Order: sequence, then structure tokens, then C-alpha cells
Amino acid sequence: MKKTACLLALLWGCVSVVRAQVELEVVMDQTEFLAKESVPIALKIRNHSGQTLRFGTNDWLTYLVEARSGFVVEKLGDPPTDHKFEVETSHVATQRADLAPYFNLGRSGHYTLTATVKLEDWGVEINSPPVEFNVISGVRVWEQAFGVPPANPNSHEPPEVRKYILQRAAYLKHLRLYLRVTDATESTVFKVRPIGPMTSFSDPQTRLDTQNNLHLLYEESARTYRYSVITPDGDIIRRRQYFYIDRPAKLERDQSGEVSVIGAMRHVTSDDIPQVVDPVVDAAVTNSVPQAKP
Repeated sequence: MKKTACLLALLWGCVSVVRAQVELEVVMDQTEFLAKESVPIALKIRNHSGQTLRFGTNDWLTYLVEARSGFVVEKLGDPPTDHKFEVETSHVATQRADLAPYFNLGRSGHYTLTATVKLEDWGVEINSPPVEFNVISGVRVWEQAFGVPPANPNSHEPPEVRKYILQRAAYLKHLRLYLRVTDATESTVFKVRPIGPMTSFSDPQTRLDTQNNLHLLYEESARTYRYSVITPDGDIIRRRQYFYIDRPAKLERDQSGEVSVIGAMRHVTSDDIPQVVDPVVDAAVTNSVPQAKP
């Protein structure tokens, strides 16, 4: 017993010394996610050892996700870590990953995430301090089924049926709008993405164009609207902000299927998609037209 206790104390002391020389930190830009949403993380490795550290062998990095409520989080795999790299002393390396494809995070709850790094040259493993995050549930506010034609135009197969689903959820005590793109049964989720903050009184307006892109207009504050165009794959191809004028703005679709924002004034911002090349010129032209069109 004494010999075992001594070995354990020696091992713990060795790991403690290593931790003082190699520091791990898991960074998350946000701590609340909708079920099936991407969970991007960054692992920072700080080297204070006085020598160069080498990484890239198999299984040098693993992640563990645990649920506070006690249920086991199903692990579906590990993010790829097969590229080799070095971290010189007094330098920091950052490894990025998305946990969503590798853990079943479909249940709402409170979770902890820990990273484990294997230092093969030293024969030890070290853990990062755990970080906490929440998976939240959203309230469905709208849904629409639509068809996606086959990639081969000569195919005789019927269009694939998908769904756009808008959900509203409280994020850091503020409401946030999310879009979920699924198959017809909602068993397969193609994309879950946050659209942006919204007011509690906002009633999102939606229109589908001739390519079944989703046009979405909603109030993000008392005086501003957010307009987005999203593809059937869940990619945002247009994002713009509009100012309230003297009446509620609306989406209007003409006879050719083109969708426009009516009754609002565009305001050019840095997060427009696509970005404006010359904001001054574009804003001057756009703001001179009371009924702005995309």
C-alpha cells in the first residue's frame, strides 16, 4: 500500500510539474447553443517548458463532454488531429474544432468540456480546466417544407423534401432567432445556425423565391430590421440591415418571384453579406430610395 501511494504521489507530482510548464485552455466564444448547432471551440497550448514541443501523433488530443444531470453523452468520434506541428517555448498554438459532429448534444442541459493532451516525449497526459456550456431548447415560430431538385437535371427522381424551421430561444437573457434546415421528417439536420438577436414583439416575415431560397425579415430592435437570404443548404448569401421609416416594413414578391424589402431604408454595416466595396457611395444611393430593394 505504501509503495502504491508513493507511486501515485510521484505521478501526481510529475503531472503537476508538467502543468506548470504546458498550459491548456479551452476557449468558447459563446456558452449557449441550440440542439444540433455547431459548437466551435479553440484549444490554446502555451509552452513554458524551455524546449520545443512536438505534436501530431495519433490520439495526441481527445475531448470529453459530460452532462451535469448524470446521463452519458454519446461520443461519435474525435476531431481530426493527424497534422504535425511544433510549439516553440514561450509560444502559443491554437487548435480549432467543431464538437457538434463528434458528440450527441441533442438534449437540453448543462455540460462540461475537458481536453486531454498526450505529451509522448515526456510520457504524460495533461488535462485542461473544464469549461461549462448549455444546450438550450427553442420555441418553434414558423416552418415551411420545400423541394430541392436533383443535382442531375436529366434525373427522373422527384425533388428531395426539406424543411426550414425558425426557432426563438433566450440567449444570455436576450431573445435570439435560429434557423434549422432538416429533411421532411426532421430526423436529419443539415444545418442549425443563429440568425441574430430579435425583439420580443417581432413577428418574422418569410418568403421563398423561385430557387426556394428563404428570404427573412424581422425586427432586431425597436427601430431596425434585419434581412437575410438563406439557401436550402442553410448558407446565408445575403444579410442587410434596414431602418424603420414611418410604417412597418414588409417583404414583397413580384410576379417574377423576386423578393424585395418594402417601406424601409437600408443601412450599410460591416457585417453585410456580401460586404459593400464602397460603403459611402452605396449608402448614399440606397438611402435616397424610400422603398429599398435587395
